Amino acid sequence: MNAKVWLIIGFLGQAMFFMRFLIQWLVSEKHKKSIIPMPFWYFSILGAVLLLGYAVYRRDPVFILGQSTGLIIYLRNIHLIRRGELS
Repeated sequence: MNAKVWLIIGFLGQAMFFMRFLIQWLVSEKHKKSIIPMPFWYFSILGAVLLLGYAVYRRDPVFILGQSTGLIIYLRNIHLIRRGELS
């Protein structure tokens, strides 16, 4: 892929992270308390995957480590939420 495609991937990753905070804020305002809805975690995963791909393309070890760690945490949170729903 060329540099423009990777730049688009990087911006899409940032957009996913923005969407997770926007959704969390709107849901919290609606309920008048802090809530983290499931789409927050899905946008977190999408953003992390896209930004991890961009970081690998850029060969940025600091960015790669940060996104890899975040991705593991987001996946674990979804696992814990789903496991709790099955109980």
